[in-house]
Amino acid sequence: MHVKLSAAALTHMPRGVAVPGYDRSKLAAGILHIGVGNFHRAHQAVYLDDLFATGSDHDWAIVGAGVREFDIEVRAKLAEQDWLTAVVEQEAGSTHVRVTGSMIDFVRPFDVATMLDRLADPAIRIVSLTITEGGYCINPATQKFDPRHPEIVYDAAHFDAPKSAFGLIAAGLKRRRAAGVSPFTILSCDNIPGNGHVCQNAVVGFAALVDRDLADWIGAQVSFPNSMVDRITPATGERERAILANDYGVVDNWPVFAEAFRQWVIEDRFPAGRPALERVGVTFAADVAPYELMKIRILNGGHAAIAYPAGLLDIHFVHETMADRQIAAFLERLTRREIIPVVPPPPGIDLEAYRAKVAERFANPKIGDTVARLCLDGANRQPKFILPTVADRLKAGQDVGGLALVSALWCRYCYGETESGKTIPPNDPIWDRLQAAARPARSDPKAFLAMHDIFGELAQSPAYVAAFSGALQKLWSQGVRATLDDYLLGKL
Repeated sequence: MHVKLSAAALTHMPRGVAVPGYDRSKLAAGILHIGVGNFHRAHQAVYLDDLFATGSDHDWAIVGAGVREFDIEVRAKLAEQDWLTAVVEQEAGSTHVRVTGSMIDFVRPFDVATMLDRLADPAIRIVSLTITEGGYCINPATQKFDPRHPEIVYDAAHFDAPKSAFGLIAAGLKRRRAAGVSPFTILSCDNIPGNGHVCQNAVVGFAALVDRDLADWIGAQVSFPNSMVDRITPATGERERAILANDYGVVDNWPVFAEAFRQWVIEDRFPAGRPALERVGVTFAADVAPYELMKIRILNGGHAAIAYPAGLLDIHFVHETMADRQIAAFLERLTRREIIPVVPPPPGIDLEAYRAKVAERFANPKIGDTVARLCLDGANRQPKFILPTVADRLKAGQDVGGLALVSALWCRYCYGETESGKTIPPNDPIWDRLQAAARPARSDPKAFLAMHDIFGELAQSPAYVAAFSGALQKLWSQGVRATLDDYLLGKL
């Protein structure tokens, strides 16, 4: 027997499926979240669901919002099930299925009037974002706000009806300021170093293009706490929908599968108030930077390290990648030798234990995370997860052979063909440009490094150019396996 997820169905969910332990009719909106993807629904929405189950903070429910065409479909699918989501938490040997109810509404995408009304509502005290690393309109090499980004240019010319997240946020803040309403806190939940600072630069930078006084007011009055988020959450496909329906009896238009592990560290700067998330496992800290640096360089950097050799070797799932002894050994050696030595440990954290836990999480056979997902959007991820570690090691006079190999593998992947000759489908918003640089790099590696907005000053470093060039030439002449072997033997 299958039960279609809805508010009416919560009282007769299949046995073993947990449902919200609170009266959803008593919830009131306190957070507007832009970017209602899988990660948000497996992370922030789950923490709030846990908090509401304690009987407190019911005035902090989520109103969803989106700024992409894709969000039209997301909203439609969630509306059919009263904004509920089935979250399937999986580890080897155990599975837990729960339904979360912390979202109570979703602004129709591109309904600017309703969106601005919500942003101006005094009840909304936090605006949070999960818009991916590429959504912040920043230059990859400088990590600074790019006022020439097409979305920013459009919104600056159409500030009465903006389309981007930052144009809408600035317009909402302008309304609140005019009405004498205190500003909301803006909380980035994306994997970006100093995500609060990056978000502030984008909002203030955009506002400065249209209203200098507004930009100054935002810079002085609006809080942008940094945060570190962590939970491996693969994309949803027919496989996941079928598992939920056939094994657990629940039909969900857009379920979320995730590992059991989750972590959230937030800088405690919320002048407009915040939910008491510390009661359900969130860490509030004076300084998030050590936690986010650890996570971004070891976990996200680790994902980048295993993604491209696996993609080139036609490996489909991440757990299958970790079962490949050579790739697993590459990840371990790279992390221990080149990444951990330039990562200051957060208070009370053993980095070696953290590294081992990350590897264990990658190897989780239940998640079904795909290599293609890890390979996605390398043009934004390499400058955030890999290249800063390279820069730190070069400053310290240390070798960068393994890290250069990671980027060389990415270049080889961007050529668009696996080692078996299979075509790699476009897997980056700027795929055509990447491929146009990767193809001549087969004979001239500097052609790839010439993308200054990605590699920045590293392309002028003789040590890095030599390491990258040597790795890429070896990949083309000897193949992935032989090149990884050379690194493991200390020959790269």
